[in-house]
Amino acid sequence: MKIEIGDRLGPYEIVAPIGAGGMGEVYKARDTRLGRDVAIKVLPAEYAADADRLRRFEQEARAAGQLNHPNILTVFDVGTHEGAPYIVTELLEGETLRERLLPGGLPVRKAVEISVQIAHGLAAAHKKGITHRDLKPANVFVAKDSHVKILDFGIAKLAAPRSTHESAETAPIAEETEAGTVFGTVGYVSPEQLRGQPVDHRTDIFSLGCVLYEMLAGQRAFKEPTAADTVTAILSKDPAPLSAPERE
Repeated sequence: MKIEIGDRLGPYEIVAPIGAGGMGEVYKARDTRLGRDVAIKVLPAEYAADADRLRRFEQEARAAGQLNHPNILTVFDVGTHEGAPYIVTELLEGETLRERLLPGGLPVRKAVEISVQIAHGLAAAHKKGITHRDLKPANVFVAKDSHVKILDFGIAKLAAPRSTHESAETAPIAEETEAGTVFGTVGYVSPEQLRGQPVDHRTDIFSLGCVLYEMLAGQRAFKEPTAADTVTAILSKDPAPLSAPERE
């Protein structure tokens, strides 16, 4: 299914493409009922046939749909168009924290401001029994007014009990999260994730610490030549101490 400008997905009229990735294509659209602009993430029909991609897509909608917080992307609606499921969310203007990060890091005041907002969003998710499990700069959005939103709950752990624990064998790690990778992103995942142990809110706190470190240092807390070396570093080493430059 090819989506063109002017196409309708239910009451939503496609205005322009925004971007595309392994978990779908994102478009700016107009809600013709309410007269507001929204973002629509569409999982192409050919991807919907992939059980893992479909599961993650549905997981994202289910997890984010349970949350209503200023620092978490708001989900408005879900639906299916010609066999392709879609999620309708608020439309954000700005850039991801990955795009915002500068060589040498961010000013201390800005890094703390962003981290506090992330922490508020995570606290709301944890209160609902939801652990994000893939917090990283690419999943944090900084709007033009400096408001911060947490994105992508596609591999979130919900409060429902699981029959088996995930393991490093069945849930491999990749340098960047891909379809079929259900365990986060190397450099930000917690030791318990790497060991295949049960995870809770502390996993997200570890990841937030890695993100804060990167904002201050201008480099990842754990970054080795290979993914395997990075995993070893997370399990056995502390990050290099932060210098204390005067960056207000």
